[in-house]
Amino acid sequence: MDLGITGKVALVTAASKGLGRGAALALAREGCRVAICARTPETLEATAAELGTETFAIAADVSEPDAPRRLVEATVERFGGLDILVANAGGPPPSRALDVEDATMHTALEANLLASVRLTQAAVPHMRAAGWGRVVMITSKGVKQPIPGLAYSNVSRAGLWAWAKTAAQDLAADGVTLNLVCPGPHDTDRVRELGMKGPLGDPEDFGRLVAFLCSDSAGFISGAAVQVDGAGTLGLL
Repeated sequence: MDLGITGKVALVTAASKGLGRGAALALAREGCRVAICARTPETLEATAAELGTETFAIAADVSEPDAPRRLVEATVERFGGLDILVANAGGPPPSRALDVEDATMHTALEANLLASVRLTQAAVPHMRAAGWGRVVMITSKGVKQPIPGLAYSNVSRAGLWAWAKTAAQDLAADGVTLNLVCPGPHDTDRVRELGMKGPLGDPEDFGRLVAFLCSDSAGFISGAAVQVDGAGTLGLL
């Protein structure tokens, strides 16, 4: 299936490994010119080499307040525009709900809520000017069913979903879609560190779903939170 995004410019954050890497790889295989960022230069450069010559690697911590603007500006300067944003960030540490601390909660909100908001705010003017754009935010199945022991993640990502659902309505008339992808356990470093058990998804399969949501054919899908968890979420909505 031709997704119709050959030559489009994509920015994927936290993309040197895991689900971000899977998304960047899928977009590169569809012919996109891809900018990626991560905090560790060594893994970032290795992933960029794997993606190919139309890849631009930027070392950055997306949770820093000024980083989203700088990432968008650097991408536009390199490729001349920005059509696709895949907003991703590393997950916060585990915690029970009654054990949360203010400082760690603030850090989680910076990384898993505000970074995606800032990225979208910086990217959308370029998409509106072109009359076409795709924003996909990688979150967690905790958006729909809170995960015991991951209170920081549950709170920050649910807040992002509320913002994204509102923003998708604001963008509907501009040819710009905004969706969340909500993964359950996949075969990533974070899942192994958390010691999650059971079947694991393939990050490259996950990336192909992200690429579809960035396609021409997905132009009427917006304001959705798509769970990718192997039937792990029990709720009906």
